[in-house]
Amino acid sequence: MKIKTSNQTPKKTPALKKRPWLTAIKVFFIVFFSVIILAVLAGGAVFVYYAKDAPKLDLSKLESPPSSQYFDSSNTVIATMGAENRSLVQANNIPIQLVNAVTSIEDHRFFSTRGIDPIRIAGSFVHNLKGDSINGGSTLDMQLVKLGMFSTDKSDQNLRVKVQEAWLALQLDQKWTKEQIFTAYVNKVNMANGYYGMGTAAKAYYGKDLTALSIAQIALLAGMPQAPTTYNPYVNQSAAKYRRDLVINAMYNYDKISAAQKAQALATPITDGLLPLKHSVSIPAFADNFLKEAKAQADQLAGVDTANAGVKVYTTLNTSTQETLYNVVNTNQYVDFPDKDLQVASTLINVETGAVVAQIGGRNLPKNVTFGTNGALRVDRDWGSAMKPLVDYGPAFEDGVYDSTSDTVMDEPTTYPDGTPLNNWDNSYLGAMTVKSALQYSRNIPAVETFVKVGKENSSNFLKKVGIDLGPLNWANAISSNTSNPKHGASSESMAAAYAAFANDGVYTRPYYVTKIVFPDGREIDYKPSRSRAMKPSTAYIITNILQGIVKLPLSISVGGNANIPGMTALAGKTGTSNYTDDERTQITNKYGDISGMVSPDENFVGYTPQYSMAVWTGYQNRMTPVYGDTILCATKVFSSVMGSLYPDPSSVSDWTAPSNVTVNGSFASINDKG
Repeated sequence: MKIKTSNQTPKKTPALKKRPWLTAIKVFFIVFFSVIILAVLAGGAVFVYYAKDAPKLDLSKLESPPSSQYFDSSNTVIATMGAENRSLVQANNIPIQLVNAVTSIEDHRFFSTRGIDPIRIAGSFVHNLKGDSINGGSTLDMQLVKLGMFSTDKSDQNLRVKVQEAWLALQLDQKWTKEQIFTAYVNKVNMANGYYGMGTAAKAYYGKDLTALSIAQIALLAGMPQAPTTYNPYVNQSAAKYRRDLVINAMYNYDKISAAQKAQALATPITDGLLPLKHSVSIPAFADNFLKEAKAQADQLAGVDTANAGVKVYTTLNTSTQETLYNVVNTNQYVDFPDKDLQVASTLINVETGAVVAQIGGRNLPKNVTFGTNGALRVDRDWGSAMKPLVDYGPAFEDGVYDSTSDTVMDEPTTYPDGTPLNNWDNSYLGAMTVKSALQYSRNIPAVETFVKVGKENSSNFLKKVGIDLGPLNWANAISSNTSNPKHGASSESMAAAYAAFANDGVYTRPYYVTKIVFPDGREIDYKPSRSRAMKPSTAYIITNILQGIVKLPLSISVGGNANIPGMTALAGKTGTSNYTDDERTQITNKYGDISGMVSPDENFVGYTPQYSMAVWTGYQNRMTPVYGDTILCATKVFSSVMGSLYPDPSSVSDWTAPSNVTVNGSFASINDKG
């Protein structure tokens, strides 16, 4: 049986009906993923484009040097300096609640990210495309990079900076641990009112360490860095409370505190525990002039700006004496100053060490000016007859021109060697007199006669040995420190140091303000005072013997008697009165009338004990405003008020002892040999 076959083609299955929505989904996903890929590629390109120009990561800029501290001679902090007032905390002094507070409000994934948070970077990118500034959203790593290497200015709130912060944050995460990064952040942030670092703020605002703060107080500090001025609890309490409460709620939301702790913290007044606000920069006005010179010396020793180096600078300042000097000069409690404009400049030096103990550069100086002009170092005013022991009589005894204070000199009409008229201050002459009387009575003519015998070169050499450079001397320097060169002259500092050599057996020490500098890494620089023998012990004693008599003279003979400290034998000093020229005196008379007695631009006193040497200048800023009448007593009164405060029992101070080659016979002293 044949099997019948068919030539008919089998019937095909009908095609499925087309479904457009499937095609749409397919297209959507293709487009979606393409956009994502393109966005990633574009984002990567942008990231690379901006990151390639990022600055090199400088870890030193992320670290925060503490404020530099300046100590007085008793090792008490008297000032803090630096662009930022900052006390550093170590990782082991940061409480866990502060870690929780900061990470909850700023970067809750801090410990699980590697320097950047891609989600936040994407958000920043979207904001930038919309034209918004790039604010917030940074990891703590990025915030630390911004604080150290960029700025918080609006100009640095853009995509370029954000990318560079991210790139550097990635590098930072490879170099530092999370503990190091967090600690650096805590020490770096701005906490308003001139304070930097949360540890600094804790001490300034609450008087406590971070570890002693409550949750509410910690939350306040943790919330401030985002906008320190806005969230300043001393200025805007409502905004500060709003921000603090955000932190507290964030801590609760991330299970860092319990519901009870949250309720208690939210109920705490924003002012809880806040101390009265103190100014962050601590440079006391009473020591401003001294500290200016101390910083200058410290900068030179350290080779850096010590105010911003986080160093400890140990100075020679006696705070109690400095305060006394400031009060004596700036009140009428001790000295009857004629008006507010009379100026005073003074330096007090430790005779044995050469250290500057106290210094002031002027009266009624503006309190809002720090490190202004220090009149204590100006050399353009005249020390008058206070120069005579240094220019004339000191070198005369040193070089053997005189052997005894009883040697005779003549006080008679004469001129300077160049023919210039020469007069005594009272326009009278006393004839033959002893060297001792000539200096004690401050006679000009015997002083010039002595200067001529000594010679300009010998006198100049003697001056330089005691730290004074008047440049090429002129004959008038026998009774004056005036020079034609404004860089040469004498200051209260140099005069006090020079006279200290008389008090210290003839040994001169260059005045200094700093004894030691300690760097954050423990390295130390010790200052070694520069000492040298300026004169023979016999010369120092002879001059001292003469000057001791000046402070015992009655006021009718010498203003120096006003410097006397009752009961103190071991006290010596010399007055100094400068002069007006005849033309200047005529101008003074025309303006002020015919003033009787002494009239001068400068009235000074330099005196010393076996322990201290002190120079005091008084005068007006405008030298054509004269010092006269009772005003001539101000310098000596400043001296006795301050020097007297150093000696509760003046009679207990031992007098100077004559060297073996000096014989004291009654009121006169003589050098027995030239040795």
